[in-house]
Amino acid sequence: GLGACTVIASDKTGTLTRNELMIARLWLAPAGDGPGGEVEVTGNGYAPEGEIRHNGVTPAQGTRTAAERLAAAGALANEASLRAGPDGGWQHFGDTVDVAFLALAGKLDQRRADLLVRFPEVATIPYESARKFAASFNQDGDGILAHVKGAAEVVLPMCDGIDRDAVSAEAERLAGEGYRVLAAAAGEVPAPIAAADAHRDLKELEFLGLVGLIDPLRDEVPDAVVRCRRAGVQVRMVTGDHPATARAISRQLGLSDGTDPVMRGVELQNLANDPAEQDAAIAAAGTFARVEPVQKLAIVQSLQRGGHFVAVTGDGVNDAPALHAANIGVAMGKGGTDVARGASDLILTDDNFASIVNGIEEGRVAYDNVRKVVYLLVSTGAAEIVLFALAFAFGLPLPLFAAQLLWLNLVTNGIQHVALAFERAEPGVLDQPPRPPKQAIFDRRMIEQVLLSGAVIGGIGFLFFQWALAQGWTEFQARNALLMLIVLFENAHVFNCRSEWQSVVRMPILGNPFLLIAVVSTQAVHIAAMYIPGLNEVLAIQPITVGQWLEVAALALVLVFVMEIYKRLRGRRPRSV
Repeated sequence: GLGACTVIASDKTGTLTRNELMIARLWLAPAGDGPGGEVEVTGNGYAPEGEIRHNGVTPAQGTRTAAERLAAAGALANEASLRAGPDGGWQHFGDTVDVAFLALAGKLDQRRADLLVRFPEVATIPYESARKFAASFNQDGDGILAHVKGAAEVVLPMCDGIDRDAVSAEAERLAGEGYRVLAAAAGEVPAPIAAADAHRDLKELEFLGLVGLIDPLRDEVPDAVVRCRRAGVQVRMVTGDHPATARAISRQLGLSDGTDPVMRGVELQNLANDPAEQDAAIAAAGTFARVEPVQKLAIVQSLQRGGHFVAVTGDGVNDAPALHAANIGVAMGKGGTDVARGASDLILTDDNFASIVNGIEEGRVAYDNVRKVVYLLVSTGAAEIVLFALAFAFGLPLPLFAAQLLWLNLVTNGIQHVALAFERAEPGVLDQPPRPPKQAIFDRRMIEQVLLSGAVIGGIGFLFFQWALAQGWTEFQARNALLMLIVLFENAHVFNCRSEWQSVVRMPILGNPFLLIAVVSTQAVHIAAMYIPGLNEVLAIQPITVGQWLEVAALALVLVFVMEIYKRLRGRRPRSV
C-alpha cells in the first residue's frame, strides 16, 4: 500500500491548500473616468465582508465602478450560491472560484439575485476544464449582454481594444506572485452563443480586468513535503493553474527552488506521439500546470512505466481514470465526488495532503509488523522441524508429543504474535527509502534470519534433549524440560523479532507494553499448566525446580546473543538521505 509509495501526484486546490479561494487582487482595465490599475481586496475566506483599497486608501469612484462591473460579470457567469447560515456564518455551494466571485460581489454591495432581476439570464455556457471559461447571456433591454470569466489566455482573444501583450504581462506578474489569475469581460452579442461556437463567435467584448485569487497553503503541508523527501518519496504537483502560479506555489511548498521548469499541458499534448520523450520529460518535471484531467492519467501511466509506485489524488468525475489507474488512488472525502471516491483505493476524510504522508508512515509500520509476525511464526516452526529432523537422524525418541506442539503453536506463540502486531514505529521509519513494490516478505534477509534462528533453537533443543537422556533422565523428564526450554526460546525470540535491524537493548522494553504482558502471560500460563491436574497429564508435563528454570533460561538467551551478532554483521538499515 502507501508504505511502498515512491511518488505522490497531488492536486493543489484543497489538498495542498485550504480550498478557501479568495479574490485578493484586481487589475482593472481603464474605462471612462476610471484610471484602472491594481487594487487590493480585503477580507478573509468566503465571507462577503471587506472592501477594495488602492495603496491603502479608498479608491476613486471611477475605480470602484470598474470593480463593480467586473464583480457583476463574475457573479452572473456563475453557478454557485453564497448565503448567510443559521449560526451567523456563511454557507456556500458550488465551485470555489464561483463562490469567490460571489464574495467579491458582496463586498461591493452586489447580490447575484439582484443582478439577475436587472439582467435576466437567457442562456449559459457552464465552465468546463476543456473550455477554461464560463459565460452567461443576460437580457439587457432589447439586447443580449454576454458576461465571461475564465483563463486570461482564453478570454483575451475574445476582447477588442486592448493591448493584449501588456495585459498578458500583468497576468504573468500576478501569477508569479502566487495568484491564480482569471480574466473577466462583457459585451453585447446578437444572440446567445452555443458552447461549441463560443471560441469563434464570442468576440469584440470589453475587457474588464484581471482577478488574482489566492488559496492559502495548509500550514502543515510544507513540513509534510520535507517528511516525504526524507522518506525518499517524490511529490509532483498537478494543477490547472497558470505555470507562473504553479511555480510560485511549488516554491512556497518547498517542491522546487522556483527556477525548475514547469511542464504545461500543451507540452504534454505535443509529446503524445513520442512516448519515450514524453516519459523523459515527465520524469524530469516536478510541477505540472494547465493540465487537463485526461492528461493526469498520462502522467500516472508514465510514472508507472518509469518503475514508480504512484499515489494520486483527485476529487472530480474527470479524475476517476487517473485514480483507477494509479497504484493507490486517493479521493477527497469532503469535496470529492461519488465517482472519484468509487474509483479510489483510499478516501481522505480531511482532504489533507499531510494525511497521505501519515498514511505512508503507518503503511510502513504495518508492513514491518507483518514481517515481524511472520519472522516469529516461521522461525519457531522451522526450529521444530530442525529439532525433529535431528532427533530422527540420531535415533532419539520423539522430542515432543503432538499435544505439546499444539500447546506451543496455539497458546505460547499465539499470545505473543498478537502482541507483536501492536509494535510501534521504529525510530526513523520515514528516513528509509520506499521498499520495492514487488518485494517479497521472504527476501534474502528474512530467509537468513529465519534459517539462523531456527537452526539455533532447533539445534540447542536437540543437544539439550540428547544431553538429558545421556544423563539418565527419563523421556518424560527430558521432554518436560525441553518443552520449557522451547517456551523460553520463544519468549526470548519475540524480542529479537521487534526489529530486524536494531539491537534488542536499543528497543525500549516498555515501547510495546502488550508484548511484555504477553511474555509474562505465556510463562505464567505454562507454569500454571504444570500444576493443573488433568491439563498437566494431557501435556505430559510436571513442575520443575527454580534451578532447572534458570539453567534453561540461560540457554534460551544464547539465541539473543547469536541474533545480535547477526544484526551487527549485516549492518544498519539503509537510509534514503
